[in-house]
Amino acid sequence: PSAFGMKRPMHATNTLLAVATCICTRLDPTCAFVPIDNGKSPSYNERIRHHLRPRLKSSLNSAPVAQPSIDHNDKSSDNNYLQQQQQHRHPREFSPEFQLEFEQLLHWRRDVRHFQKNTPVDETALQRALSTAFNSAPSVGLSQPWRIVRVESDEAREAALRNFEENNAEALRGYNDNDEENDRGRKYARLKLSGMKEAPVQLAIFCDEATAKGAGLGAQTMPEMRRYSVVSAITSFWLTARSVGIGVGWVSILDAKRLSKDLGVEEDWALVGYLCVGYPEEEDDTPELERCGWEMRMAIDDLVITSV
Repeated sequence: PSAFGMKRPMHATNTLLAVATCICTRLDPTCAFVPIDNGKSPSYNERIRHHLRPRLKSSLNSAPVAQPSIDHNDKSSDNNYLQQQQQHRHPREFSPEFQLEFEQLLHWRRDVRHFQKNTPVDETALQRALSTAFNSAPSVGLSQPWRIVRVESDEAREAALRNFEENNAEALRGYNDNDEENDRGRKYARLKLSGMKEAPVQLAIFCDEATAKGAGLGAQTMPEMRRYSVVSAITSFWLTARSVGIGVGWVSILDAKRLSKDLGVEEDWALVGYLCVGYPEEEDDTPELERCGWEMRMAIDDLVITSV
């Protein structure tokens, strides 16, 4: 991945300046961080131009090659487009064996909290999972609003961990205060809800709420669709990582605005997920919260409305 300097917004003078690394992809130029030179942050319009400018190099050599844009005033381009459409008329079929394997992949995906602390993640496998998932994920208006920050410095990780621990303690107090029998509070206290102390790789995934890519298509009436697009991309990464034995845990017990300031990201970026990534200590086909008695899954028949 390409490393870029990051500068905290000028108003956040009393918070920690974090060192982070950006993961860039060839097909998604909007994933790039803006290089900060001598402490001078570029203007918003300069940042947008940088986001939309194609890059000539990529750290993800396995990424597919981008197709050239089509000039709709060029008849030869139109013919090429029609030929491409003809080629794609035959649907891609997947074997019954693959379908069963995919069902197993969905079934065995877990929200991992227990990681092998001293086992580094294979970087090639990680980069391939990131490239495959985020290059292929759907997004409203093809806006690709995800911004991926690789949290690596001790200062940044300690800030994120303090954020979690303080908010986790507050959540526990809430369960204890509102539960007369105190059963929920006892169960909550026993849960391990973060792998932040053990996970060798940690990613903060943001949504660029002000991206110009996509020209607002589909997001003018429902701007939250950008965040939903990021969630979809995270889910794709979750499954792709699981397919190569890498576990992912999504930490949500965080003050999102505080973490954004601690990582020094753009003001227009909204935190969607903080991911702990690594090899799990154990595998199980049953969610941990179900095994711990916190909650049980509902049957699909109880969740589908068949008529309105």
